[in-house]
Amino acid sequence: MSQHSADPAPNSAVATVAKRRDWWRDAVIYQVYPRSFADSNGDGMGDLEGVRSRLPYLRDLGVDAVWLSPFYASPQADAGYDVADYRAVDPMFGNLLDADALIRDAHELGLRIIVDLVPNHSSDQHEWFRRAVAEGPGSPLRERYHFRPGTGKNGELPPNDWESIFGGPAWTRVEDGEWYLHLFAPEQPDFNWEHPAVGDEFRSILRFWLDMGVDGFRIDVAHGLVKAEGLPDLGSHDQLKLLGNDVMPFFDQDGVHEIYRQWREVLDEYAGERIFVAEAWTPTVERTANYVRPDELHQAFNFQYLSTDWDAKELRKVVDLTLEAMRPVGAPATWVLSNHDVTRHATRFANPPGLGTQIRLAGDRELGLRRARAATLLMLALPGSAYIYQGEELGLPDVVDLPDEVRQDPAYFRGAGQDGFRDGCRVPIPWTRTGSSYGFGSGGSWLPQPESWGELSIEAQTGAAGSTLELYRTALAVRREQPDLGAGDSVEWLKAPEGVLAFRRGEFVCVTNTGGESVTTPAHGRLLLASGEIAETDGETKIPADTTVWWTTA
Repeated sequence: MSQHSADPAPNSAVATVAKRRDWWRDAVIYQVYPRSFADSNGDGMGDLEGVRSRLPYLRDLGVDAVWLSPFYASPQADAGYDVADYRAVDPMFGNLLDADALIRDAHELGLRIIVDLVPNHSSDQHEWFRRAVAEGPGSPLRERYHFRPGTGKNGELPPNDWESIFGGPAWTRVEDGEWYLHLFAPEQPDFNWEHPAVGDEFRSILRFWLDMGVDGFRIDVAHGLVKAEGLPDLGSHDQLKLLGNDVMPFFDQDGVHEIYRQWREVLDEYAGERIFVAEAWTPTVERTANYVRPDELHQAFNFQYLSTDWDAKELRKVVDLTLEAMRPVGAPATWVLSNHDVTRHATRFANPPGLGTQIRLAGDRELGLRRARAATLLMLALPGSAYIYQGEELGLPDVVDLPDEVRQDPAYFRGAGQDGFRDGCRVPIPWTRTGSSYGFGSGGSWLPQPESWGELSIEAQTGAAGSTLELYRTALAVRREQPDLGAGDSVEWLKAPEGVLAFRRGEFVCVTNTGGESVTTPAHGRLLLASGEIAETDGETKIPADTTVWWTTA
């Protein structure tokens, strides 16, 4: 096979990165939401140069790779997940030279770069779609999307009963009377992956960015590309409750796997162990495992874990199910607590269970932070790869009191569907104690930041004993140093009181108290780290509520 990347210079950080085998099996990957990470030009919007300037912070934090949410040319109807040109950088974020410089700098620092890819749909401003609409019924370009005549006496009703994830019908009618499918916003028409031109185009897009030097792709809506033949009615009037819980004619169809087998062949042409990560909402972890078979993708997000309440019994159940599902296909488990689409876990855990992953309640801030810290140490102790969403290392809560007039989540503006409160986890992060945007940039921020942001900033927490930032830095360093942490496919559960999780991995032991009262357990060797204050006396350890402790018997 051809090798598209030049060999790195010996003894460089690039060489170290390239030569590390199976790095993705235990990688800690940090998600950057570019518009909210760092603003280099003072326009209130984060950009690629801003990300580039902050790469040393991410290296020092101790992560292995950086996943960048979309920065492609886009009208921004859904924060860049509506792509008009997959080979161009949107001017709000910079240009291709900025992307190239970011990738090069990251590699020099020993960091890998993973970029978002959005193959389920394009923007309605994509050249293909604009021409398809202009050319009218019968245009060959319409075959690259899902255009259909309507139903009803005069075609005035949608072709089927599918609903948009953002609420309302999943179909929009154009002036000539035909309808097009969009599982998300009307500005995001779905591609027809049965058409060979679509597959050809995306294999070309993969090569474009691989030639730029990226180390992998996070695949948006990886489960949605193929629709059931004939686009049959779902026959349900409460479709959103079925998402991720049942088989649906537009999600998790078996045909997606042939697409990813073809993509894997492209990826394997390139040196340096490039990877694919699937955003795949499926009914079971066993279905998720189908995406990470040896000839398909490398990782798939573990949404079952993200959606689990702070409860020892439920957490143990999803850990066991995940490890059991991944073991037969030889893929690593992934663990994640927050991302750009859900309420941050510091707020989620501050509220009663059962509210879902989008919450508009502040909850008990102190309780949420305590649980978030404990949940982080638990997550980082589990076998496999872990994902960190920007700002969670600061213990940031969701901003639940954003004025309605500043909200930009498209789901918020539709009458039904999701709550539309994703803006709360996308508020730009604070770097300094003071300033117009707490160091985010010199010109304010595109979403308003709370007054409390300064005391949660990187400046305020750096070097502060007991701060959440220093907990993350220490945890990631310990995780890298301990030979029994990182990659693996099993844990040895230990006997523990009700409400407590305890497991061993070789000479490493993790104990998490999810209950509301302190518990006393044996001290399992030398203390490595704890998410809160503990007391050790006479070979026993008193662990407060909502606390995780790490030991080693080495």
